[in-house]
Amino acid sequence: MDLIACLSSGKGTWGHVNRIMEDKEFENIYLVTNEFGKENFHSEKKFNLILVNSSSGLRELRDEIEKQLKDKLKMEVALNIVSGTGKEHMAIMSALLKLGVGIRLIALTKDGVEEL
Repeated sequence: MDLIACLSSGKGTWGHVNRIMEDKEFENIYLVTNEFGKENFHSEKKFNLILVNSSSGLRELRDEIEKQLKDKLKMEVALNIVSGTGKEHMAIMSALLKLGVGIRLIALTKDGVEEL
């Protein structure tokens, strides 16, 4: 299963995303982030960046995410949206639904990485 994670604003949320990446095996990891995330996020795990302009409108943001993920995903993805804003979350979810993939929400809990 592939992981799609929002990597944006929110104190401590990058650590949350990094732990999910480290604690569970994924075929591919896609991080939706901005230029700041591109320059400052580091992980030992291999990942692909979906670079967006977070100040874009909701439809433009959705379309950019959809365009960058088109033909890359399988039937179902793991999704983590702990990091980021509501607008980013809506754009990611809308893009994934337009691409026709199933979504399993996952998060880091006190018991490890779990599906919600």
